[in-house]
Amino acid sequence: MRSIYSLLLASLLLLSSCSSAEPLLVTKQAFSIDNFKTDNGQIIHPVKVGWEAYGKLNADKSNVILITHFFSGTSHAAGKYHADDAAPGYWDAIIGPGKAIDTNKFYVISVDTLVNANVYDPNVITTGPATINPATGKPWGLSFPVVTVGDFVEVQRHLLDSLGIKKLHAVIGASMGSFQAIEWAVRYPERVERLLPVIGTAYIDAWAAVRLERWAYPIKHDPAWNKGDYYEQGQPRAGLATAVAYITQDALYPSSFNARFPAPATDRAPHNDILAPFSAWQQLMEQAATRASVQDANHILYLIRASQLFRAGMGDNWQAALAKVTAKTLFLPATGDQLLLAEMSKQSVAVMNQDNAAYAEIPGEFGHLDGVLNISAVADKIAAFLR
Repeated sequence: MRSIYSLLLASLLLLSSCSSAEPLLVTKQAFSIDNFKTDNGQIIHPVKVGWEAYGKLNADKSNVILITHFFSGTSHAAGKYHADDAAPGYWDAIIGPGKAIDTNKFYVISVDTLVNANVYDPNVITTGPATINPATGKPWGLSFPVVTVGDFVEVQRHLLDSLGIKKLHAVIGASMGSFQAIEWAVRYPERVERLLPVIGTAYIDAWAAVRLERWAYPIKHDPAWNKGDYYEQGQPRAGLATAVAYITQDALYPSSFNARFPAPATDRAPHNDILAPFSAWQQLMEQAATRASVQDANHILYLIRASQLFRAGMGDNWQAALAKVTAKTLFLPATGDQLLLAEMSKQSVAVMNQDNAAYAEIPGEFGHLDGVLNISAVADKIAAFLR
């Protein structure tokens, strides 16, 4: 069984793409950096990431929109690799010809992050703990440097520089992608004309950091994790699946979760056996295990740490860093988000130049996932913002 997230995404994207007779076909491309220096001063040799593009670059290269992806996502933001693929990319509802992010007008680029969670997906290209360290001929494991959202941005910058792209019409990203989008506008204000953080925030506070640590806990406490040295023996599957289960639950609003999993009252065994699991937990774990089959436990840990460390500017004062943003900005949190609360977006907007910053909410029943699954509800706002 696929994860509840994958099932929901596939069904909604299929519905959203029914009106298009011809799917937008895309090709995964690869980009390499021979020696990449991280924010903490370490060298990764080499870095390789995948990227996709939709639309056509204009003559003066002024029509570029960068899409930065979420925690468990990839650069596959729209379109299909093959016409018979089951579903298009995650934001196909708003990226494509005539859509909110109109590929008849814009050249849209998305890049697989460093330490991408889905390292075993054949359509993902990334460098991280599971990839081979050329100095040893073995997977990097925990010897891989701690990387930050700032490092994700710098890899993207190297790619854009190689393409001769010096200015971005907009940077748009959801969840962890919002962190990257914000960091772009802070680091390179002269290059970013518009900033659109979706289900996002300019900072991670103690509450959010500890909540993310709950995702790391089952991996670190699975004996098979072996302090990150498990590549010869195989993944810590129980810990990884449990982490993915927590991520899935946290991303769904309670009523949406309850509508998709059995209620405790329907289970008889737990009434008589303290060890008997509830059906909802069993189903969630089964789906999480399937989703985890293309993921790597260490990569999840590195993504968690990059997210925990995020604050705009990556310095001591995210408020001061954010106040320097010159890009026209629209924060789009989800009303029912229980993971990155709408209040975090409100607080982020509050410290910006109020002449440039705007705020609106995404309605829906999915909570955090409304930023992906219900993005079409704010398509008109996005289109107007880009105009």
